[in-house]
Amino acid sequence: MAELLLELFSEEIPSRMQARAAEDLKRLVTEGLRAAGLAIGDAHSFATPRRLTLAVEDVPEGSPAVSEERKGPRVGAPEQAVAGFLKSAGLASLSDAEIVHDEKKGDYYIARIEKPGRAATAIVADVVAGVLAKFPWPKSMRWGSDTFQWIRPLKSIVCLIDGAVVPLEVAGVTAGNATRGHRFHGNVLFEVTGFEDYAEKLAGHAVMLNADERAEEIKEQAAALADKAKLELIEDEALLAENAGLTEWPVVLMGSFDESFLDVPAECLMTSMKMHQKCFALRDPATKKLANRFILVSNLTATDGGAQIVSGNEKVIRARLSDAKFFWEQDLKRPLDEMAISLRGITFHEKLGTQAERVERIKELAFQIAGAVDADPQDARRAAELSKADLVSGMVGEFPELQGLMGRYYAEHAGAKPEIARAIELHYKPKGPTDIVPKEDEGDAVAIAVALADKLDTLVGFWAIDEKPTGSGDPYQLRRAALGVIRIVIENDLRVPLVKVIRDHLGDGADAKRPGFPPTLTLPQKGGGNGVAADLLSFFADRLKVYLKDKGARHDLIDAVFSLGGQDDLALIVRRVEALGEFLKTDDGANLLAGVKRASNILAIEEKKDKTSYAGGYDLKLLRENEELALAAAIEGVKQDTVAALNVENFKGAMNALAELRAPVDAFFEKVTVNAPDPALRDNRLKLLSEIRAATLTVADFSKIAG
Repeated sequence: MAELLLELFSEEIPSRMQARAAEDLKRLVTEGLRAAGLAIGDAHSFATPRRLTLAVEDVPEGSPAVSEERKGPRVGAPEQAVAGFLKSAGLASLSDAEIVHDEKKGDYYIARIEKPGRAATAIVADVVAGVLAKFPWPKSMRWGSDTFQWIRPLKSIVCLIDGAVVPLEVAGVTAGNATRGHRFHGNVLFEVTGFEDYAEKLAGHAVMLNADERAEEIKEQAAALADKAKLELIEDEALLAENAGLTEWPVVLMGSFDESFLDVPAECLMTSMKMHQKCFALRDPATKKLANRFILVSNLTATDGGAQIVSGNEKVIRARLSDAKFFWEQDLKRPLDEMAISLRGITFHEKLGTQAERVERIKELAFQIAGAVDADPQDARRAAELSKADLVSGMVGEFPELQGLMGRYYAEHAGAKPEIARAIELHYKPKGPTDIVPKEDEGDAVAIAVALADKLDTLVGFWAIDEKPTGSGDPYQLRRAALGVIRIVIENDLRVPLVKVIRDHLGDGADAKRPGFPPTLTLPQKGGGNGVAADLLSFFADRLKVYLKDKGARHDLIDAVFSLGGQDDLALIVRRVEALGEFLKTDDGANLLAGVKRASNILAIEEKKDKTSYAGGYDLKLLRENEELALAAAIEGVKQDTVAALNVENFKGAMNALAELRAPVDAFFEKVTVNAPDPALRDNRLKLLSEIRAATLTVADFSKIAG
């Protein structure tokens, strides 16, 4: 079979868009070809700064002919129905249709539609033109008088099937078999016959087509230069990918800057070099301290060995680092307390007040939470008071990603307690599912208190003004905040009663005073503070399901535990879910689940039929069979044992206690007739079944468990 080669050659494509564009091109074209009837093979896409490339294997000569039978209305149907059928089937008149007899439904029309196959070249031309016309660039532009849009002006198209040019024209650009190489080292037209020839000739014209290979080349060259200078490259995968997207023929060079800049925190210098010049930082492998050298990536091999390129970058780096040093020195002249006062002029949200008001709320919440994490309440309050102060610093104004970290540096410079300074940095964490979590056993108790307070205040505040995440958006990143709370609590095994914390923070009751919240804040009418707490707890449950699913836990087990009500201690919920999951993997657990479900199903049927509830105590005197007596005794014992185990958080012990029900439940259903002829016996046995349900409800709602 043949091979399809497609190249879209343009002016420079932004690095951040290349990988997604290559994937979109592969997905859209292959989906279009398959939908048109071409049973193609594997596809591979590539991107460089000036081209998107797609190679598709095993392209057949054309699509097969298709015979389709379409059923129409009955004979004698209304004229409108007949007309619609003819139009959809593409028939000129009913004489082109056939009449089929059905003994039950009578006579009806059918249309036999024969669709001839199409040549692959015609299909490819249509699909590619359609994809290019509606390509999902995040941003695009027009040029000249044409309405066609692309990320940058489209210069040429290569579109070949088995070496032959596919007749195709898009935006005045006619497809051919010629392309260009590197802008400086291979900017001449050359013809290609297929993907292998194309890739080989590109390499000969100074273009590395594969982005991963370009990244690896940069990494190897940078490591070699660093090793030669007896330094160590500070790896940055995102920066590596960005440089691979900025170059077609990467050449790595090393520059230097004045050692006086090393007085500025290393992160500031690294961020400045990365953001402004896309340069990598280097450090001393022994001390791990930043070196006054940097790695830059050029897109050409200079005749002077890169001396002029390095010199130019050093000048720009010197200016950028001078700015960073200026911000650092000016910020040190302002105490954090003074910066914090400036937060009064920064609006957090129009309905939730200023950043200063928010800090007041976080202070009080951190103070209250501190006891649960063995943190000094006054230290937690002080760390929260300074936690947002660096937002008004010059350095964070220039590099927002350094917020928190700069606050720690400024606090350390002012002589703050180490745990307070560290809390200022860590209170934003975790920022995502792979980010670190402040740990109590690493001395981060104060940071934990402030981090929880920060995230809970965000969640409570936006719930209070009814600005919740929707299926289509989460502009305030509330899902991430909830996941942060979950991870901090679970990974530190903390006892945090969420409902009480939320109610206390927001104020319980319509007329409650809410320190730190704007006086104009009006809670949703439904339930007030209690309603906010209940709804927010449900949101935590959903996020916990996502978290536990990623850990391999089952959604239904979380539902079974949460449905008991009053379950707001996340760490305990997780431990209970884990114990329940392990129990259900055993024979006792699986069989008990089946027995409980059987009891619940019988109760549901009989309660619906009798229009009554059988919940409540049974009459011991009416227990006739040995199996009834044994089950009743087991239920009473299990109730006591499970409650006792749960009271000391011995979840495995609670599951072991439940296992004692398995044998008597099995025996009861094997030997005892629930719907006995005697109404009194039937009533009593149904009440005994309700006690099975009640006994297991101390641990989980088994009706929520699948299986």
